[in-house]
Amino acid sequence: MTRPVNLSVVIPSVNGLPILLECLDALRAEANSGVAIEMLVVDRCGDGVRRAVRERFPEATILPIGRGATIPEMRALAFDQARADAVAVIEDHVLVPSGWARQMLETLAAGHDVVGGTVRNAATERLVDWAAFLCEYSHLLPPIPAGDVEWLTGNNVAYRRAVLEKYRAVVSEGRWEDHLHAAMRRDGVVLFCRPDIVVGHKMHYRVRDYVSQRFLYSRSYAGQKRAEMSPAGRAVMAMGTLALPPVLLFRIVQRVLAKRTHRAELVRAVPLLSVFVCAWAFGEIVGYAAGPGDAMSRVT
Repeated sequence: MTRPVNLSVVIPSVNGLPILLECLDALRAEANSGVAIEMLVVDRCGDGVRRAVRERFPEATILPIGRGATIPEMRALAFDQARADAVAVIEDHVLVPSGWARQMLETLAAGHDVVGGTVRNAATERLVDWAAFLCEYSHLLPPIPAGDVEWLTGNNVAYRRAVLEKYRAVVSEGRWEDHLHAAMRRDGVVLFCRPDIVVGHKMHYRVRDYVSQRFLYSRSYAGQKRAEMSPAGRAVMAMGTLALPPVLLFRIVQRVLAKRTHRAELVRAVPLLSVFVCAWAFGEIVGYAAGPGDAMSRVT
């Protein structure tokens, strides 16, 4: 008989080894602490990664998918396969700490339908990794509000499976998690934030890699929004995005200074952040003007 599980954890595998193995090591430690975890590894990297995972983590469920699959499509596939009443989503470069699974389950058991936490930087040795983290996650630096919020991060979140099933059609649209969360909020579903549920984000970049990723994500995001806009609206948004780099940089600097944390890293990272926000803005311009192209399938 298939053993019951308390928490299904969805891990899109897009970055290959070895960070995926480190991610799964952390989840195995959680499972060994007494929480029955189903690890759903949706892999688009190929047979080599799948063999390595099978050898080292025979308890994991591997869901192969084509190399052109997007991360939202990978998540949707795993949602359909999840067996637990609670379904969590992380990334292949996220490290969960001891007690993470219990915290998620306790919050859902308390009556919440969706719970999310926050993210800390676990790649702290190189300036480019700090710059990438601050570019993407400055809004998640502590302190952040607890309770009912308008937005949750997509790589440290858990749902009641019954709630996810109600939004199967929204999930199948293949859009980023903010689209799903917005649909839930419109229907009165509370997005509950617990800032004390913290995961580590351990991703190493080269400058050109992160420039590419920031462009691709921004193009995919703006390209999806483009489909809902008139031609005139697209043109206005594309033109307005020309002013975005200084606005984005100001927001990042303002957040970090206000949070009174990582100020030294911020000062050193400003030159790289200036490059990254330009890539961010350029991606949005292209997305509004020409659509997403294949950007979403190349986001890692």
